[in-house]
Amino acid sequence: MSIFSRHKTTLPTAEEALPGRAGSDFVIAAKHRVLDAPVVTPTAPEGYEVAIFGLGCFWGAEEIYWQKPGVWSTSVGYAGGTTENPTYDEVCSGRTGHTEAVRIVFDPAVISYADLVKTFFEVHDPTQGMRQGNDVGTQYRSAIYYTTPEQEQTARELTRVYADELTRRRYGDITTEIRPAAETPYYYAEDHHQQYLDKHPSGYRCHANTGVPFPPV
Repeated sequence: MSIFSRHKTTLPTAEEALPGRAGSDFVIAAKHRVLDAPVVTPTAPEGYEVAIFGLGCFWGAEEIYWQKPGVWSTSVGYAGGTTENPTYDEVCSGRTGHTEAVRIVFDPAVISYADLVKTFFEVHDPTQGMRQGNDVGTQYRSAIYYTTPEQEQTARELTRVYADELTRRRYGDITTEIRPAAETPYYYAEDHHQQYLDKHPSGYRCHANTGVPFPPV
């Protein structure tokens, strides 16, 4: 099957994916528009951690997380795929393997990784596979890319807890992809996507969710 006739809900193989480019073609603003931090954070304050989630359209996801106390910086980008330094249009083509992602740098002394994961599950529908609501495609799939072994343990344990709660309420199976962030680089999205909903407060938000709160654990 030609990659030009692939359905956009089918992940491309590494051979099918677009090759991308060696470096980024765009410049990102140095200062976060909402938080007192940079957007691009190759380094973070000592003791801080990085979390990466895919939960549908990254504009709304970033807005949710930048409001959380203990979150130092957020950005939106692409993760989980093969294409190097992809563009937004390339990701939307379904030919990169990437999902739209939000990268969060946080202070675990103020907000725990577990709390970030619980928010992740509550604000999107992790049972929808390659879509969120009316947004259809591999770039909208649910994903957790953990950055430490402790994050992996937490992510998998809380996924089981929420899966049991969804089953009890007669929802489908969780389709969230859980992988180490080290398997695939996180590529920052273009500057106009960063803090998009601060630039455009009435802009598009997709919060397709089950309405099921995370149960006490």
